[in-house]
Amino acid sequence: MTNERQTPKGILGFPITPYNERGNICEKSLSKNIEFLLDEGLEAIFIACGSGEFNAISTKEYESMVELATSEVNGRVPVYTGVGGNLSTALDQAKVSEKHGVDGYLVLPPYLINSEQDGLYEYYKTIVGSTELNAIVYQRANAVLQLETLEKLVEFPQVVGLKDGIGNMELNVELTQTIGRRLRWLNGMPMAEVTMPAYVQLGFDSYSSAISNYIPHISRLFYESLLNNDMHTVQDIYQDVILPISQIRKQRSGYAISLIKAGMEIVGLPVENTVRPPVTPVEKEHYEQLEKILKTAFDKYPAKIATN
Repeated sequence: MTNERQTPKGILGFPITPYNERGNICEKSLSKNIEFLLDEGLEAIFIACGSGEFNAISTKEYESMVELATSEVNGRVPVYTGVGGNLSTALDQAKVSEKHGVDGYLVLPPYLINSEQDGLYEYYKTIVGSTELNAIVYQRANAVLQLETLEKLVEFPQVVGLKDGIGNMELNVELTQTIGRRLRWLNGMPMAEVTMPAYVQLGFDSYSSAISNYIPHISRLFYESLLNNDMHTVQDIYQDVILPISQIRKQRSGYAISLIKAGMEIVGLPVENTVRPPVTPVEKEHYEQLEKILKTAFDKYPAKIATN
């Protein structure tokens, strides 16, 4: 990196937002989710982002989640928040994040609007310039930065990374090979393990792993095998775990969130398969399919038992 700011590297944890029987956030379950990710060695915690149902939580809930996450993590790894949507809300969230001492935030797309590059630049510029926190810009949906726009944004020292959820590899080549190590590059594609072999070659050394919420040891085994060029293990994990889960995920819109909760419930974490509309819970047929995949996963790739 050409600046002194520290940025997340490796497998990044994105906790979900668990609800109790009354539909309110269950802070005890959220704490357990975060602690589980920390115990499993994930390199950063991203709270109240996409998998945390950023779209469905109130301002008050947002702040309580940020406060809980910073307290739970207590400096062990970087904590990032999600900010975005309409500009006023994003600025409020940035201030809340700064108030609670997080390390930075992931800037999510503006609300619905498709804009020109100048408009996207002003959106990101306004948010990034509102605090001194690290900022990671997110290529997703209606927010896709072209090279010229990103080159202007990296003039802000706060901009430390780009997370790609689009999968336009021609654009990714252009961005990574022009801007290089000035930014950290994060793979944010759906089921990022599916595409990580291609992304590693471009310099992406971080990714958000949905399955790390319930089988983080397999996320770790996959990534270490990939980096060590152990393609036999990579292919086995693809066939046994990653591609089958990816196939379920594709069955319904919203499974990017609810399938994580189902997986967590199956492995015994205190999370129920409940979500807020418009997302829907995982259907029984798909839930049972996931149970079978996870049984195979634990049989073939057992988690190591902690000795301390």
